[in-house]
Amino acid sequence: MKKNRSMTEGIIWKQILMFTLPLLLGNIFQQLYNAVDSYVVGNYVGPEALAAVGASNPLINLIIGLFMGISTGAGILISRYYGGQKYDEVESSIHTFMAFSLIVGVLLTVLGLVFSPHLLKWLKTPAEVLPDATTYLRVYFWGVLFLVIYNSGAGVLRAVGNSRNPLIYLAISSFINVSLDLLFVIVFNMGILGVAVATLIAQLVSAVLVVIHLIRSDDVYKVVLKNIRIDLEMLWDIIRMGVPTGIQQTVVSFSNVLVQSYINSFGASAMAGFSASDKYHAFLAMPTNSLSLTITTFTSQNLGAKKKDRVQVGIRTATIMAIVAVVLLGIPTFIFAEQLIAIFSNSPEVIGFGAKELRIRVPFYAFLAINAILSGALRGGGLTIVPMLIMIFCFTILRQLFLVITMKINRSMDMIFWSYSVTWFASMILTMIYYRKSKWIEKA
Repeated sequence: MKKNRSMTEGIIWKQILMFTLPLLLGNIFQQLYNAVDSYVVGNYVGPEALAAVGASNPLINLIIGLFMGISTGAGILISRYYGGQKYDEVESSIHTFMAFSLIVGVLLTVLGLVFSPHLLKWLKTPAEVLPDATTYLRVYFWGVLFLVIYNSGAGVLRAVGNSRNPLIYLAISSFINVSLDLLFVIVFNMGILGVAVATLIAQLVSAVLVVIHLIRSDDVYKVVLKNIRIDLEMLWDIIRMGVPTGIQQTVVSFSNVLVQSYINSFGASAMAGFSASDKYHAFLAMPTNSLSLTITTFTSQNLGAKKKDRVQVGIRTATIMAIVAVVLLGIPTFIFAEQLIAIFSNSPEVIGFGAKELRIRVPFYAFLAINAILSGALRGGGLTIVPMLIMIFCFTILRQLFLVITMKINRSMDMIFWSYSVTWFASMILTMIYYRKSKWIEKA
C-alpha cells in the first residue's frame, strides 16, 4: 500500500506548494487550449465566431456545474477516508462515484444537445452569432461524457494526494487540442466546427488516459470495472456532501448566464471583448482555484487524521500564497490590458471593452482569493451549506440586484464589470464572519 501521497505528515507549506503546482499547471494547460480556441477563431475566423465561443461558455459552465459540485463532495469523502486509513470505504466511495459519473455524463450529453440551442435564443444571442454558437455547443456536448469521466478520475487521484498524473494527462490533451485547432481551422478551413471537434477529441484522450491509470494502479484507489456499481448509502453521503456545492456552482453559473444576456444586448463587439478578457480572468483565478482545491484536500485528510492544529496552519499558509499570486499576476494584467486583449482581436471596439473590463475587476482579486481559500477549507471540513448560501446570495441575488438598479441609472458595460468586483468583496466579508463565528475546526 502506497502512502507517500498523504498530506497529514511533513512540512506544511512545502506539501501545499507541491500539491498545488501540478493543479496550477493543469489549469494553465486547460485554459491554454481555451485561449487558443479564442485566438484561432478571433484571428482566423472573425469577431462573430469569437463572440459565439464567449456566448457558449456560461451555458457550458451551467450544464456541468452541478456535477462538478457533487464531485467535490466525493473528493471530500475520499480524502477523509484516505486520511483516516479507512481503505474499504475509499474503495466503495470511488466505485460508487465512477458509476454515478457515467450516468450523469450521459444525461448531461442529452440535455446539452436538446436544450442548448433554445437557451442561446433565450439569452438574446445576436442573429449573426447564433449559428456559430449553436454549432460549437452541439459538438462540445458530444464530448461532455469524456469531460465528466476525466474530471471524475482526476478528482479521485487528487483526493488521495496525487495531483501529478492528472497534470500529465491534461498536458497531453492540451497539446492535441492546440495542434488540432491549428490544423482544422487554418489548414482545413473548418471554422468554428474545427475548434469544437478539436476540443472533443482532446477530451476523449484525457478521459482514456485517466481511466487506464485507475485500472492499472496497484494502489488503494484502483478501479476494478466489475466493481463499478452504486452503493446507495455511499451515494447518499456523496450527494449530501456535494449537492450544496453543486447547487452553488449551478446557481452562480446561471447568474453568469443572466449577466451574459446583458452583455449580448450591447452587440458582437462587446461580447467579443468580454470573451477575450474572460480568458485572462481564467488565468488570474488559477492560483486561487488551485489553492482552494488543495486546502479542501488538505483539510479533509488532516481532519480524518484528527490533526486540527495542522489544518489551521495550512489555511493561513494557503491564504498568504493566494494573495501573493494574484497580486503578482494582477499588476502586469492591469498595466498591459490593451495589449493583452489585442492578442485576440485587432478591433478597437473589442480592445476597448476588454481592457476596461480587466481594469475594473483585477484590483479585487485579493478579496476573491481570501473568499476561495476560506470556502475551500470549510468544504474540507464538511461545511458546504453556508458557503453555498453566501455565494448564491452574493454572486446571484446581490449581483442581479446591482445590475437591475445600476443599469436603470446608467446603462453601460461598466456597470456589468463592477457587478463582479462589488460582489466578490461582499462574499469575502460574509465568509470571513462565518469562518470566525462558527468555530468549525473545534467542532469537527
